[in-house]
Amino acid sequence: MTLKVYLSGEIHTDWRDQIMSGAEALDVAFDSPVTDHAASDDCGVAILGAEDNKYWHDHKGAMVNAIRTRKGIADADVVVVRFGDQYKQWNAAFDAGYASALGKSLIILHGTGHAHALKEVDAAALAVAQEPSQVVEILRYVLTGTLPG
Repeated sequence: MTLKVYLSGEIHTDWRDQIMSGAEALDVAFDSPVTDHAASDDCGVAILGAEDNKYWHDHKGAMVNAIRTRKGIADADVVVVRFGDQYKQWNAAFDAGYASALGKSLIILHGTGHAHALKEVDAAALAVAQEPSQVVEILRYVLTGTLPG
């Protein structure tokens, strides 16, 4: 059984690479949003034309990015949403809510410092991990029934 896993959330650390390399031996297909921050921010104006107002600049980018995000989450069996230590990641919270509304198996990944702020998001998840390696072990267990160690 191949699991389709969508990796959503913060783009400033290598957590995606850690999960993908840890899961190399597993039957998992990964997808994610565009993680090039500049490309993600500017895709709308680069494709659809410049905007003088920053709101409309960002709005165009958000709409174009939403096409990929919606497709990736809709096609996924499992959605992993990472909340990093810095920045307000409203898009990650939105992705978690969207995945939950679609009935997707949801794994939330964040440090203990976000436990209170994300309690409602965590409550919608089937697992809340603190480390990328824990996500890999969840995927391994789901696919093989094998416990770590």
